Amino acid sequence: MSDLFIVVILGIVQGLTEFVPVSSTGHMILVEEFLGNSTFEKGFFDTFLVVVQLPSILAVIAYFWNDINPFVKDREIFKEKMVLWSKIVVGVLPAGVLGLLLDDIISGYLSGIQIIAAMLILYGIIFIVVEKIGGKEKKVDEIGKVSYKLALAVGFFQCLAMIPGTSRSGATIVGGLLVGLSRAVAAEFSFFLAIPTMFGATLLRLVKNGLSFTPAEWKLTIIGCVVSFVVSYVVIKWFMTYLKKRDFKIFGIYRIIVGILVFLSIYY
Repeated sequence: MSDLFIVVILGIVQGLTEFVPVSSTGHMILVEEFLGNSTFEKGFFDTFLVVVQLPSILAVIAYFWNDINPFVKDREIFKEKMVLWSKIVVGVLPAGVLGLLLDDIISGYLSGIQIIAAMLILYGIIFIVVEKIGGKEKKVDEIGKVSYKLALAVGFFQCLAMIPGTSRSGATIVGGLLVGLSRAVAAEFSFFLAIPTMFGATLLRLVKNGLSFTPAEWKLTIIGCVVSFVVSYVVIKWFMTYLKKRDFKIFGIYRIIVGILVFLSIYY
């Protein structure tokens, strides 16, 4: 299997799974396990899996640029955007602190295939249950109405996604539903939290892994990043439309099926 084919596949998987509640990290690790890493040097391959997340962050910024860009002439709009960013910072704090403290433990002991499969199934069941019983009465139907307290609460739910197989978007959106956000607002705030969260996590891994590529490896990285950006942008646009009419049950079912298949592939 060629290296070019593998980086394209990984770019597609990253883009498809980063923002829907199926766990991008879990899927990337699973793809790595089952496709193998061809002739890649391990240091490059590990760093590539981190770098390919950056285009997904850029896709979020590009899609929501008009909603998050504070550099406007209108003073009132500037204030609104700055308040929004202050709430995003509050929401990121729990994962930021715990991520720094627990990163080595999580990457060293909680990234096995069995744990990923178990988390896929567990949170698949949780998604279905939450959709069935419902969260609190939905009172927050505009992103501007998200309070600092609610932002912090969603931020704590985001910490659950530190275990591979959980899904950052799934944890934050379901958390948002449980604390009283509408599905659309929960999804939008989840995307906003992704910007500093993913950027910080990616930067942390790059500092630890380094960034020393050969010309051929840079070429493969650029190709994977372009694929990741395009697919991520399309998926974000589709997902925001999807949430206006449908719920998470299908993702819960998908997670359970994939988790079971992974367990079967391991033991049989």
